[in-house]
Amino acid sequence: MNEYFKTWLQEEIQPFAGWDFSYLTNRMFEDQPPWSYPERAAELMRSATLLIDTDTGGGERLLELQPHWPQRVVVTEAYPPNVEVAHSRLSPWGAKVVMANMSEIAPMPFASGTFDLFLNRHGSFNAAEIARVLAPGGTFLTKQVHGLWAQDLLAVFGAFPQWPQATPERYVPMLKNAGLTLVTVDDFKGRLCFTDVGAIVYYLKAIPWLVPGFSVTSHQDALFALQKRIDSGDELAFESRTYLIEARRD
Repeated sequence: MNEYFKTWLQEEIQPFAGWDFSYLTNRMFEDQPPWSYPERAAELMRSATLLIDTDTGGGERLLELQPHWPQRVVVTEAYPPNVEVAHSRLSPWGAKVVMANMSEIAPMPFASGTFDLFLNRHGSFNAAEIARVLAPGGTFLTKQVHGLWAQDLLAVFGAFPQWPQATPERYVPMLKNAGLTLVTVDDFKGRLCFTDVGAIVYYLKAIPWLVPGFSVTSHQDALFALQKRIDSGDELAFESRTYLIEARRD
């Protein structure tokens, strides 16, 4: 068996929990935008009393901001394994973890005017429900992966972006129509780079919706094509796109 292939099979079975990609430290690099979602979230927390963080994953990103948390914190997550991870991480710090689906059409299980800060990192959201549950003067802050993010990487495996419409051009009008005032809209293009093909294997197994049905065996031709790129001196570099939206309920 080819040595590369054996290595990729080992990468395929590495454990992954929450939204923690520390396993790929020094093997995956993503250009960072000039703005910082964590820094802006921390700033907004200082004047907040009740915060909600939706689609929190395993809670690892919110936990990094714990020194800035307001008096009360609520988080939601829909994926059962992540709910358990988030509960173990965040509950000891006083956060309330709620299992709930935050889709674009689902109502939120919270009273109107409840929160003065609504955080959303890489999750779906319902603009009308955000406007409803925000208190007057409350702020909505979201960092999103652009719908066309890494489309060149997906193309290597014959896959396509599943949500190409997930763009600022789609969501900004929704937020306006819900009665929110736009404060900031920043769209950023950069690079997503991997040092080796095994890192891509781990990444695609950790995020199974990127290339549905991905496995080393079924996609070995594409993997060997990527290895050939490295062997010829090319980088494994793809287009990364993210955007930040901040809106306020007057």
